Amino acid sequence: MKFTQDFSAQISRLREALQNAEAVVVGAGAGLSAAAGFTYSGERFERYFSDFGEKYGFHDMYAGGFYPYETQEEFWAYWSRYIFVNRDMDAPKPVYRDLFDLVKEKDYFVVTTNVDHCFQKAGFEKERLFYTQGDYGLFQCSVPCHNKTYDNEELVRRMVEEQRDMRVPSELIPRCPVCGKPMAMNLRSDDTFVQDEGWYAACARYENFIRTHRQKRVLYLELGVGFNTPSIIKYPFWRLTAQNKRATYACINRGEALCPRELEGRAILIGEDIAAVLGMLRSGGKAG
Repeated sequence: MKFTQDFSAQISRLREALQNAEAVVVGAGAGLSAAAGFTYSGERFERYFSDFGEKYGFHDMYAGGFYPYETQEEFWAYWSRYIFVNRDMDAPKPVYRDLFDLVKEKDYFVVTTNVDHCFQKAGFEKERLFYTQGDYGLFQCSVPCHNKTYDNEELVRRMVEEQRDMRVPSELIPRCPVCGKPMAMNLRSDDTFVQDEGWYAACARYENFIRTHRQKRVLYLELGVGFNTPSIIKYPFWRLTAQNKRATYACINRGEALCPRELEGRAILIGEDIAAVLGMLRSGGKAG
């Protein structure tokens, strides 16, 4: 079932669902950060990575992350700048702050595939967040020889400040303190991804939240989730809503707001810009 109903009516339904919910579970995908202005091509790429693009021939930040750099000095020059731009810098638009203002007085939990730290910067409690796919702010052993992650903020800032000609000083290349092999980003891209104690603790908190609220008046609010990894957020939200007659499923995703017909009547589908929708909900405004 796809979004076909009147935009204003759907906004009103979502506003009412937020007000009446006993708990809100937010499921966030890449579309949420894109709505906040964290785009990986075009003007942002040219502003921060035009030198890399000219030298190596790629035209977006994702491609640069997979480029086979010949040296670790080049690799970390790119990745330190990438982390700084997409994690440490604030998002251009206040989308995450708008979302926080909408749920901060509620009993909420967030599950996300995003790795850019935007939720915590907007004020969300760390104990109410489950980053399933890692964090730009963490290193891990590239082997990995052990299941531990390491905060990288200080070293990343040094690499950004001290890189020259798209290379970092050799002494800044991060190496595993246990085996001495190069470190890697703590991002789920293959079977080397480290799920450390913090990951398992967050997973347990999320599962406990779902279990203890399973039959309450829950709003499952899905934002910008596509079909790359639907088994993490989208499919579970559909299943949990179907199992609880008091639950409501809401999806905001430009051009991709849909759900099974079994949820008809308890689904709110808004195929419009996330930033605009959250802004209207926060301000109490109406769709034009």
